[in-house]
Amino acid sequence: MSTTTLYDITLAYDDAGGDEAGGDGDVLVLVHGHPFDRSMWRPQIETFAGPGRRVIAADLRGYGGSTVVPGKTTLTTFAWDIAALLDRLGVDRVVLGGLSMGGQIVLEFYRLFPERVRALVLADTFAAAETAPGKLARNAMADRLLREGMGPYADEVLTKMVAPHNVEALPAVAGHVRDMMRGAPPEGAAAALRGRAERPDYVGMLGRVAVPALVVVGSEDVYTPVADARVMSEGIPGATLAVIEGAGHMPNLERRAEFDAVLGAFLDSLPDLLPGSPPPITSRVIDQDGAFENH
Repeated sequence: MSTTTLYDITLAYDDAGGDEAGGDGDVLVLVHGHPFDRSMWRPQIETFAGPGRRVIAADLRGYGGSTVVPGKTTLTTFAWDIAALLDRLGVDRVVLGGLSMGGQIVLEFYRLFPERVRALVLADTFAAAETAPGKLARNAMADRLLREGMGPYADEVLTKMVAPHNVEALPAVAGHVRDMMRGAPPEGAAAALRGRAERPDYVGMLGRVAVPALVVVGSEDVYTPVADARVMSEGIPGATLAVIEGAGHMPNLERRAEFDAVLGAFLDSLPDLLPGSPPPITSRVIDQDGAFENH
């Protein structure tokens, strides 16, 4: 694990693989969901990080080993944090992937910084704005987490995060998911819920996505069902849809081999990024002292 201080927060992150010849086109950035941390991507780091590919996964602010900021954390704030981390690491363009809330952060990052994205991976997420009842529910849940802590919530939703039959068949996976949820700081999780309650509609943006996209979903996901995944795959020109059979909301853990095969095939299909061919990056976020630039 590494840490870095960006303006007002410290982020914990893993940065594995890569070499001087790899180039920015071979950087994969993975964004975790709620209420998890970067350890949810440990299997994919093991699979994909190596001499030819660099993989970066950070704890979002409010989660894991990163600074807990109470109040409200919007998707925009999360996206700026990722951009700032990439600036600090000297990375321009990435393949950007996220699961659930992480997928919505990926969409927001693309809205803000499309020139920094080589390809998108959207796993078990959806693009629609929050509904009025959904806003009330997310804010009520935020209040509950602050009152009760994460334990009751984690026990309640485990069989929605992981398909019930996988909770029984894959106790190590279920235990990892439960531990991540129980270990999430309530203040950070509540702040993210309040921010997600205000998320914009990304459906109208899908047709303007101009990079390759992979949409992945577990066949038994009750939070973001296959129908939601189809909205995105049909809305993004040329997108690929992969349904992972037998998985719930966490296919990268529940069906690691199948998920990694789909992701690997997608990464291998991407065209080489020729040095100097894309336009210059202008959306720098921080300078060497950690202050904002071009915000």
